[in-house]
Amino acid sequence: MVVLNKIYTRTGDKGDTALGNGTRVPKHDTRVEAYGTSDELNCFVGVARLMATGETDLALSRIQNDLFDVGADLCRPDMSADANAEYPPLRIAPEQVNRLEREIDVMNKDLAPLRSFILPGGSELAAHLHVCRTVARRAERLTVLLAQQEDVNEAAIRYLNRLSDWFFVAARMANNSGENDVLWVPGANR
Repeated sequence: MVVLNKIYTRTGDKGDTALGNGTRVPKHDTRVEAYGTSDELNCFVGVARLMATGETDLALSRIQNDLFDVGADLCRPDMSADANAEYPPLRIAPEQVNRLEREIDVMNKDLAPLRSFILPGGSELAAHLHVCRTVARRAERLTVLLAQQEDVNEAAIRYLNRLSDWFFVAARMANNSGENDVLWVPGANR
C-alpha cells in the first residue's frame, strides 16, 4: 500500500527521480516519459468522465484504475528480478487487455462500418475521448520505444494499443452510435 504523508521531498530537485525499484534516473528518461504519459492520459480520462454517464462512466473508471496499473508496471524495471522482489511488482495482466477487447466488441457491434476517416469532434464527450485516444497512442509509442531499450511487459504495450482503439469506438458511441460522427472529406477545401 502507498502512504503519502509528505508531498514534497526535494529528492528530485536536481532533475532525477526514483523508479519503483529505487533506481534513480533523469526525469527525461524514456521510462519516466512512458509512465508519465500514461498518468497524463489518466487526467484526460478524468476530464472525459465529467461528460460520461452510465456504463461509459463505469468503463472509464475501470480504465483510470488500469492506467495506474500501467504506471506501476512501467515504473518498475528489470522484470527478471520480479520473482525475488520483496513485494511482487504490479504488472498489467492479459485479462485487462481481453476485457478491453470484449468492451470494444460490444460497443462496435451496432456501429455502421466507416466509409471515411473521422475528424475528432461531434459531441463534447466524443471530442474528449478523441483526445484520450491520441494521448494513449503517444503513451504506446513511448512504451514501444522503451521496449527497444529495456525489458517491458508486453501486456502493457498491448493494453495501450487496445486502449486507443477503445477510445475510438467509445467516441463513435458518444456521437449517437456514429450517426453524428464528423467525417473527413479529402481535399474539401482546395
